[in-house]
Amino acid sequence: MYQMGGSVVHLTTGDSQLGRAEPIDDSARVISRMVDLVMIRTYEHTKIERFAAFSRVPVINGLTNEFHPCQILADIFTFIEHRGSIAGKVVAWVGDGNNMANTWLQAAEILGFTVHVSTPGGYEVDPKVAGISSTDCYKVFADPLEACRGADLVTTDVWTSMGYEAENEARLKAFADWCVDAEMMAAARPDALFMHCLPAHRGEEVTAEVIDGPQSVVWDEAENRMHAQKALMEYLLIGRIG
Repeated sequence: MYQMGGSVVHLTTGDSQLGRAEPIDDSARVISRMVDLVMIRTYEHTKIERFAAFSRVPVINGLTNEFHPCQILADIFTFIEHRGSIAGKVVAWVGDGNNMANTWLQAAEILGFTVHVSTPGGYEVDPKVAGISSTDCYKVFADPLEACRGADLVTTDVWTSMGYEAENEARLKAFADWCVDAEMMAAARPDALFMHCLPAHRGEEVTAEVIDGPQSVVWDEAENRMHAQKALMEYLLIGRIG
């Protein structure tokens, strides 16, 4: 926002009346009269929906337990930058059926590509939570290696997302076979890319050989978060890009 000539008001729960039990409805009514955009990072997605329902300005989902659309915008932009259109391609999701996985399914349904999903038992993606209307946009694989076979993009995330720290030990055991390694990348297409939304834990969800290897575009992906967000804000503020 600063790069685009705007200014920012950063509020945490402790900095606002939300920390003193003000209803979200009231906070939305007040805050949205003082700004042009609101971005919220929180846990329950229903909080953002509630805020947006009473806001006079656009509300951006910066991250919730269920979805992470801003990150997926950056990821798809990165794919297009390196390989062209993502339509008709195959994205392999290896790991937790979390907010990133949900949003990949949403993107696949909208943009016409397929997601190969492989998660440990008990950590599957729930299409109802993802909010997709058809299961045609994804396929489920018990074996992560098979999920990667023929993929144009292999991507993953940490095994323990924010808010689930108490489950860390159990997750380390459950996800042991879901580490993206050289064998998985070799099963993908020869020109397949690897992405990770960061921060990464080398030796857990991905090996150092992969994330630091020639197929990895994680640093471009990280930079593109900034560019994608600027484009999103510009579109929401003036109704177009450029």
